[in-house]
Amino acid sequence: MLGLSKPIVSALADNGITKPTPIQAQAIPPALEGKDILGSAQTGTGKTAAFCIPLAMSLINSNRGSSLVMTPTRELATQVSVQLKKILINYPQLKTALLIGGEPMPRQLSQLRNRPRIIVGTPGRICDHLQRGSLMLHDANFLVLDETDRMLDMGFSDQLDSIVKYLPVKRQTLLFSATIPKDIEKVASKYLNNPERIAIDTKQITVEKIKQDIIFTSESSKYDEFLNQIQNREGSIVVFMRTKFSTEKMATRLKKEGYKAAAINGDLRQHKRDRVLENFRNKRSRILVATDVAARGLDIPHIEHVINYDLPECPEDYVHRIGRTGRAGAEGSALCFVTPSEKGKWNAIDQLLNPHKKRNERQKKYSKNIKRFSSKKTKVFKESKPKHYSAVGGSKVGENKTNRNESNKVFKDKNSRKKTVKSFNEFKAKKKVAKLFQSKRNVNKKIATANA
Repeated sequence: MLGLSKPIVSALADNGITKPTPIQAQAIPPALEGKDILGSAQTGTGKTAAFCIPLAMSLINSNRGSSLVMTPTRELATQVSVQLKKILINYPQLKTALLIGGEPMPRQLSQLRNRPRIIVGTPGRICDHLQRGSLMLHDANFLVLDETDRMLDMGFSDQLDSIVKYLPVKRQTLLFSATIPKDIEKVASKYLNNPERIAIDTKQITVEKIKQDIIFTSESSKYDEFLNQIQNREGSIVVFMRTKFSTEKMATRLKKEGYKAAAINGDLRQHKRDRVLENFRNKRSRILVATDVAARGLDIPHIEHVINYDLPECPEDYVHRIGRTGRAGAEGSALCFVTPSEKGKWNAIDQLLNPHKKRNERQKKYSKNIKRFSSKKTKVFKESKPKHYSAVGGSKVGENKTNRNESNKVFKDKNSRKKTVKSFNEFKAKKKVAKLFQSKRNVNKKIATANA
């Protein structure tokens, strides 16, 4: 298969990989030839094996050199490390070191003392080891950057630049990202040398393999509708929330409702994260409530449903969220709750998935079982007055008509001035709130960097 050695083919077969996925079929042959790769593919398409297999072959074919794999999250780094060990099960001499935040430093130092030829980790912890002098990358002639768009979103750009300086200039680099925006192209121009461009149609995968349902609802009725949905669904469910606090709160509410639920977010220590994921993987927990920390790196085949209780801030994260189901071409189900305040976010996601379609045409691609916002008519009651009395001074309709018109005009002028002042004050308040949200996003990026 693809010109691989028999031990590697045997290891892949033992793990159920007998036929390459589209990303593997396109990326592995040029990578085995030593070419740089710029790949665009959604999670769940077999992308991890697409770079693990060429990495393994490069180490098998040479007794010198090492490889470095960088990922944005601990979970994804752990997944890559496990995948590499499965592929290299017949080559016990090729050792791996996992360098991620949240784990004891002595354990990682012990791994590095064994002279591993494969380093897998997050940029923050890799930088820590480089500064301590415990990690040497002078012979790392194979570099993999996985989920590069997410690494840039989390603020790892400076760390990537500093790490690459420790690597030899002559090396092979494989860069993978869900999408290839301009910032990724800039990174590729810095790190890659005449790369082979490979792109898998994200739209086709997300729409055709994963059934997507949308429920437009109000904030007050969203939770009740959410309970109805999980009650009518069978199998494991991943629920995505916006904040760490909301994941804990939702998991607690679901437990009170009688569901086996657990929460995972960036505040959990690594051993607690591992325990939560292990319980979910072994089906001891049915519902996993998570922030976007689990959107990348969570590879559990039995996830039947993904529910976006809160829409993601970044449209690209939607692709990674729903990629938790429908793994490797299997079918899955994704449900989105969209409140009036999130309608703009959904339009951005819709535009990402169907950029060449008009809005009303894009809507047809999703399930017809779409519920709209509940439109409750608000009744306006007017104070009843005798027909023969006017609104000014209690005079009869035929009396002082001119005075009444002048008085109404004065009232209108005063109201218009009040409305102008009110709208200006609202504008200032909204501008202030926008600045607060922007500063909060910057703080979240710093926290994500520290946690990784």
